[in-house]
Amino acid sequence: MNTRTPLESPSSTVVLSISFNDDCSCFAVGLNTGFCKTCARRTTRVFNAGVGLVQMMGKANYIGLVGGGRQPKFAANKASPCRFYAALEISALTPVRGVQLSKEHIVVVLQNSVRVYKFAKPPNLQSAYETANNPWGLCCLSPKRIAFPGRTVGHVQLVEIATGNVSIIPAHSSAIKAVQLSPDGELLATASEKGTLIRVFATSNCARLVELRRGIDPATIFSLAFNPSGTMLACTSDKSTLHVFDVPHPKRASWQQQQQEQQQLQNGGVSGATSGSTSESNGGDGAGKWGILSKIPLMPRMFSDVYSFASAPFEVDDEETTNEGMTSGLPVSETTTLGTSKPPKGVLGWVGENTVLVVGAGKDARWEKFGIQEGGDGKRYCVREGWKRYLVGA
Repeated sequence: MNTRTPLESPSSTVVLSISFNDDCSCFAVGLNTGFCKTCARRTTRVFNAGVGLVQMMGKANYIGLVGGGRQPKFAANKASPCRFYAALEISALTPVRGVQLSKEHIVVVLQNSVRVYKFAKPPNLQSAYETANNPWGLCCLSPKRIAFPGRTVGHVQLVEIATGNVSIIPAHSSAIKAVQLSPDGELLATASEKGTLIRVFATSNCARLVELRRGIDPATIFSLAFNPSGTMLACTSDKSTLHVFDVPHPKRASWQQQQQEQQQLQNGGVSGATSGSTSESNGGDGAGKWGILSKIPLMPRMFSDVYSFASAPFEVDDEETTNEGMTSGLPVSETTTLGTSKPPKGVLGWVGENTVLVVGAGKDARWEKFGIQEGGDGKRYCVREGWKRYLVGA
């Protein structure tokens, strides 16, 4: 007779992965028992087996699934992009680390390569690219471009889907930890495993537009995300802080540009230099963090770098161990099964031009809603508007 009391219920549901669709109107989560997508109408599929990765395509029922957890639904080297009950299966020789979907393509990310398939039955392999070690499955897909780590550590490959042309961007000196394209594919944001700087590039010519400083101390970047217009960039890290930056979009006016134009109209067309200094004094561009110290010659560059214009703490709730065997700080290697490392936190999705969600996985899975609001002093603030547990009833 077994008289030992279990520490936790073996049937407890755990969120293993999180992903938003392309317009962030829905997000899907992989569970140790199946998967769930949260939209206007909630849909859950119970497999009694783990799904370590879920990727949605728009609002349609096409979803890419990869097995994960202690009892995976699928083999680790198989990706299954499927419409409910009509599955397509893609097999590889090594574990699948990521999947991206569009109406025409399926992108499968492996430990050291990225494969692009034509969306058909069966899927047709169009091209394959070698990458540096990519255990996190870093890859992002826009209608025109794909971005993923290059063959050299710290580099990013930018592929034009229509032509197959590849551009190499030497983004960082250390390994890439986060990469994200803007919704229109015109901007690319990258961060390294050091986590102090975020660099933004124009995808049209690979020119670096701006360098943003998240902080001085090293950190692990959780997520990067552009707002729908591509004029703001949000960032989360293991410092439990959400940062929001202004971004110079080549085809759109940023908030500080709009403020300058309004100031010029109010002042009867004063010079741009005067209106620009007014914007900085208001803290609108995040560049005046250190005040007069940023103007002193030969000071360390951190005093003159561009910082976020607003920030706010978010819930991390570190979970040391769960019934799925997820252990805090477990290194991810080629043999690691999806969903058995530390559950993702701080996954970002903009649900409006000035509203962003921060979603976390694990046993206490929740999302938090933050809004960008302008105060009476003319500055913008990141305000927490509410939170909700979304795992209840999964």
